[in-house]
Amino acid sequence: MTTSTTDALLARLQARFEGRLESATVSHGTITLEIQGARIREIGTALRDDPQFDFAQLSDLCGVDYLSYGEADWVTEDATSSGFSRAVGRGAVGAQPGHGERFAVVYHLLSLSANRRLRLRAWVGGEPPAIASVVDIWPSANWFEREAFDLFGILFDGHPDLRRILTDYGFIGHPFRKDFPLEGYVEMRYDPDKGRVVYQPVSIDNRVLVPRVIRDDSRYAHPQEGGASA
Repeated sequence: MTTSTTDALLARLQARFEGRLESATVSHGTITLEIQGARIREIGTALRDDPQFDFAQLSDLCGVDYLSYGEADWVTEDATSSGFSRAVGRGAVGAQPGHGERFAVVYHLLSLSANRRLRLRAWVGGEPPAIASVVDIWPSANWFEREAFDLFGILFDGHPDLRRILTDYGFIGHPFRKDFPLEGYVEMRYDPDKGRVVYQPVSIDNRVLVPRVIRDDSRYAHPQEGGASA
């Protein structure tokens, strides 16, 4: 969309949903609407059915975990002893600045008639986090919602078949959560005595990764002009 078309659509969206949007912004030519999860069905239905929007297709849906949002993984000037350890330990729950929720669900919408796209971000609260399903609004959400449930542990109320889709049936936890251990909780192996695959507590030791440190020594010094290189 051109800038003028995007601005015109943004104005119509703000007028149509006045008082119901957390924010409405434009980034890289795409409009992002932020809402509270409780409004997803109301606003989603309007975005699909209102002729001035006609977002009839859901092209993608994903979960987001804002645990420790904005914190640096490591100090860039010196090596640290923590590395990626924030993803290993179960620390305090964080959230994006300005919001109390840790999780969000992002919907990418497409209007085929107008050839334009919209990003809708719904903040999800509760433990476990839960939001209404939009399968009956956009049928393509079916497997997308199952994926977000499997990887982030977000429940979609009203989903016709909410079960894991990528991990095993006996899998413990949700691997895309920021506090999920890098080595996992369990491992599986083939037990020749039982003649089948069995699960057991993970046996590998966590290894803290430390980023490379650039040192000020001769290894990184450029050869003097006209001199022989090492």
